[in-house]
Amino acid sequence: MKSELKSFKRLLSPDYPECSERDHYDDEGHNRVREGVLKITLHILTKMNQTDLLLVNNNNYFLCSELMPVYQQKLKSRLQDKYQRINEGMSNHGDSTHLNEIYTELYITEGGSGEVSNEHEVRQIETVSRRPETQETPINCNDIFKPSPGQDKPIRTVLTKGVAGIGKTVSVQKFILDWAEGKANQDVHFIFPLPFRELNVIQKNLSLVELLNHLHPESKEIKSADYDGYKVMFIFDGLDECRLRLDFQNNLSLSDVTESASVDVLLTNLIKGNLLPSALLWITSRPAAANQIPPECVDQVTEVRGFKDPQKDEYFRKRISDLSLADRIITHIRSSRSLYIMCHIPVFCWISATVLERMMGKAESAEIPKTLTQMFIHFLILQTKLKTQKYDGNYEINPRQARKTILSLGKLAFEQLEKGNLIFYEEDLKESGIDVREVSVYSGVCTQIFREEFGLQLVKVYSFVHLSVQEFLAALFKLLSSSEQNKGLWNMFRSRGSDHMFMTSLLKGEVDKALQSENGHWDLFLRFLLGLSLESNQTLLQGLLRKTVSSSQCNQETAEYIKQKIRENCSPEKSINLFHCLNELNDRLLEQEVQTYLSRAGARRLSRELSPAQWSALVFVLLNSEEKLNEFILSKYDPSEECVMRLLPVIKASRKAE
Repeated sequence: MKSELKSFKRLLSPDYPECSERDHYDDEGHNRVREGVLKITLHILTKMNQTDLLLVNNNNYFLCSELMPVYQQKLKSRLQDKYQRINEGMSNHGDSTHLNEIYTELYITEGGSGEVSNEHEVRQIETVSRRPETQETPINCNDIFKPSPGQDKPIRTVLTKGVAGIGKTVSVQKFILDWAEGKANQDVHFIFPLPFRELNVIQKNLSLVELLNHLHPESKEIKSADYDGYKVMFIFDGLDECRLRLDFQNNLSLSDVTESASVDVLLTNLIKGNLLPSALLWITSRPAAANQIPPECVDQVTEVRGFKDPQKDEYFRKRISDLSLADRIITHIRSSRSLYIMCHIPVFCWISATVLERMMGKAESAEIPKTLTQMFIHFLILQTKLKTQKYDGNYEINPRQARKTILSLGKLAFEQLEKGNLIFYEEDLKESGIDVREVSVYSGVCTQIFREEFGLQLVKVYSFVHLSVQEFLAALFKLLSSSEQNKGLWNMFRSRGSDHMFMTSLLKGEVDKALQSENGHWDLFLRFLLGLSLESNQTLLQGLLRKTVSSSQCNQETAEYIKQKIRENCSPEKSINLFHCLNELNDRLLEQEVQTYLSRAGARRLSRELSPAQWSALVFVLLNSEEKLNEFILSKYDPSEECVMRLLPVIKASRKAE
């Protein structure tokens, strides 16, 4: 029977030499011979109870399953080889880990308002960390194309949003690997990953078939007419990294998969459904870039939320083989609210595990980091040491070489942050004074800070492993370069009044700049800048960088300036960031005052006794408490309109308020 079916397939092939001579068409142009043979095949397979060998599409029948060409297996095999290992923050495959060994389930929710958020992503993470899990529908990554109960319309296009480092690309990797290994979505015949990083560098016109042939050689064996007969999925990862002009309004309409056009035209027609309307599309994006896709082109929106609290613990226990050490690290992370909130981001969990495993595992005498700035300082030192051992064969850091490298990367980080760029090309490196010929050394200095990836045609694409790493290096560069302008970069540690005034003025100016940013894009940068201004944190960097001008008086004046801004009744989001800034400066007086009120005074006295700054501190304390705000008892507080308005951020973050 298999032999007979193969002969049918051969006869039906457009490449069969006698096919064109023996074709007979009716008045409507239908091939009667082909239809007749298909009907006979359908009848035979139905009598044999072998209908699983058939794929029904648009009322046409196609042979599949055991008759599926071997190129499907070739594609699965190559994708399995490519996606089965994960490189956490690095591009060196020698240091990779098998994805299935370390993968921790991410929290993904179904649905979304479709609203675009331009807020800084750390601000979004902090908001999500306070959000109770109400009316949210969690969804398994492998089920994102399955309609919800009661939903009749099939899902063609899924848009998945999530902040940088939250796990979008890892979700894509796991989805593809599960398909390639035969674990999920086996009704899909072909999955073609098309990352925007690779699409960006294709300059020439080509057809959709040629594009697929270029990126996925296995597709060369698929005839253009067969794409409508197979269930095909395209995955477009990283819409926020797209440098193509996706003009959905004015791009030419295209419906022929063999017709050539620019890549952006191909993409807009695929997404609109002009090209291969039966194909499934999965697009991932950071929230601020998601509005590039017209809402009418999206059937379902999902959001990757990263790790919930149990998954944070699970990650550390998977990542660190010594379970006793893992538990101690988890306890330490939980003791710092700012660190624990950031651990919603899987990349930050990896950074924390990298630092704390070394520090706590070897019982180093250095103080264990408790703030974001301290964590990133230790991370930078650790990676610089790893580079020295790996590339130079030494165990002592060369301060001069380290300074040169860090300042070059810091310049790149700061300049690209001002432009809003998260991915860079060789010309961007050159502009920052980075010698492209020595790029492997830069990649080595920051093996796990600075990722190097290859796109098409050997074009290299670079990025910091997370936005927060870029912001940390940008803040470090800002502090050092500003000091250099004042009196010379490496000869500036003499205490003078002018130095003190200069540093205070610099920090106050950056506070104002962050407050003027409506979307909070400079919030985390400011936290790092203030943290780096502390003499204690500069001491940690002595092996790499000389100290800048700083003093306790400068930090006190900056802290008082921040408190003044809090008293001016800025928005709750800005107040929250300013309190994080005070924490970086080790100033918690406002918080302590409020804690004293909460412990000594009755709740109803609060509205009469708290100043505007103390109200802001109360909101910060309540939002960042260890307990989830499942129910906020508003009636315990003074029943005045002022009290309700002051506590509105807490009310919004609570599941229930009475």
